[in-house]
Amino acid sequence: MEPLEGVANEQDQSQLAALNFKAFLLKRSTKTNLSLYDHLTRVLIKVMDERPDNAADVFEDLSLEVKRSQLQDRQSTLRPSAEPTAALTLAQQQKGLFSQGAGDEQEEGLVETPLPNLAEQSFFFEQVGVGLGREETQRIFLALKQLVDTHPLQRCRFWGKILGTEANYTVAEVEYRDGAEEEEGEAEETHEDEEKEGEAREKDEEEVVEEVDPLPKSTYKPPPTVPKEPRGSGTNKFTYFVCREPGLPWVRLPDVTPAQITVARQIRKLFTGQLDAPVVSYPPFPGNEANYLRAQIARISASTQVSPLGFYHFDEEEGEEEEGGRDNFVENPNFEGIPVQEMAESLSAWVHHVQHINKQGRCVWVNLAEKTEEDFEEEAEEEEKEEQPDEPEPEVGPPLLTPLSEDAEINNTPPWSIRLSSHLIPQYAVAYVRSNLWPGAHAYACSRKFENIYIGWGLKFLGEPYTPPVLPQPQQAYPSGPEITEALDPSLEEEQALKAALEEQQAAQEENEGLEAEEEEEEEDD
Repeated sequence: MEPLEGVANEQDQSQLAALNFKAFLLKRSTKTNLSLYDHLTRVLIKVMDERPDNAADVFEDLSLEVKRSQLQDRQSTLRPSAEPTAALTLAQQQKGLFSQGAGDEQEEGLVETPLPNLAEQSFFFEQVGVGLGREETQRIFLALKQLVDTHPLQRCRFWGKILGTEANYTVAEVEYRDGAEEEEGEAEETHEDEEKEGEAREKDEEEVVEEVDPLPKSTYKPPPTVPKEPRGSGTNKFTYFVCREPGLPWVRLPDVTPAQITVARQIRKLFTGQLDAPVVSYPPFPGNEANYLRAQIARISASTQVSPLGFYHFDEEEGEEEEGGRDNFVENPNFEGIPVQEMAESLSAWVHHVQHINKQGRCVWVNLAEKTEEDFEEEAEEEEKEEQPDEPEPEVGPPLLTPLSEDAEINNTPPWSIRLSSHLIPQYAVAYVRSNLWPGAHAYACSRKFENIYIGWGLKFLGEPYTPPVLPQPQQAYPSGPEITEALDPSLEEEQALKAALEEQQAAQEENEGLEAEEEEEEEDD
């Protein structure tokens, strides 16, 4: 019996020792609040999951990784997490460009899309040495697809990119389907009507104040305002959307007015990248940066949008228009292309296919001397009638499809430069033309394919230092004359002398009147 009792006692002691050792392993640290038992358990689990080679050699490294993972989980409670960078925020915004809807593949197969083949255009522009890089071009391609999917467009084209001091503008030129633009323009017209109503109310309040305390009214008459061209014609033939980065919302630019184009020709301002930023300049620009951007786009398009000779032609059925020449053309189905070598040697092989903007700020000249019935009624009410000025001569610019060889030079600078993309392999080269007046405007042509692009700061080359317009001479506050000329006050002696002279004059006048009365009485007695 004694040997059995000894064995039992040894087992009890070993179990007690194991329990004590386990309790020791479960003891938590006062610094990290972790136990050795839990740590070894996690390390062994990591060894079983990863099964590394030579586990005994890397056991210390595995233990260190387990400890580091425990510390990383608790760092968020000790200090705030790092703010997302601008690149991460932009990447999250551009993430939607790479998502495809469920029915996109079916719609693309059934309906012809106005989306341009930007990948092909980018390939040709790379041969010329112009472009934005393949990654940015692909993002712009996806952004244009997003624009086409959200608007009823008939035509869409990547116009170019205008650089700014804070951000850049990616520009898309679009053309709406028939009637679709009118529906989208109703909201803008409603907003304009509300603004006009607010201005009318303010005028009524001012009139009420003037009736209580009338003020002198100015006789100055401002020059007549040149009306803007309607949508779908002239400077407003196309609609333009801009975005600061591909993936950000597209913003539609407002229609351009002649006054904005006229002032834009007299100032030089860099873009900031903020559409609502004010344009501080002299002469004062009538609008914000969105209007200034739209005016510069109109000027650049009218000067640099070119195509190969014969690609477009006038429709014979329409006939010639009365004033301003023709403003519409159609694609020539019989155009077979011009040899690349010929297009790289002669500017006559390139033509303008956007209307010229005249000094009035319009493509079609309008006669401001023509008066309406209301103007005739106002003139009839006036007492003094001035002589009417002579009828102004209509201004007619160069017609559509005018060759580039007829463009004028500026300070001995040729307006265009033509090149061949490669002289080593001319059989597969591309002809391109570069504008020297608007640096950043390029166009290529190859067989029946051509395209235009602008990448620049939106400023025209002047050929000389820019000189701002001189301020006008200050006008006189009032016309000078003897009736309003200030005089010195008379002295006391001068007042007494004047009084004596007036008394003598009055006495002499009374004597004359008395003599005349006596003579009349004598005549009556006779």
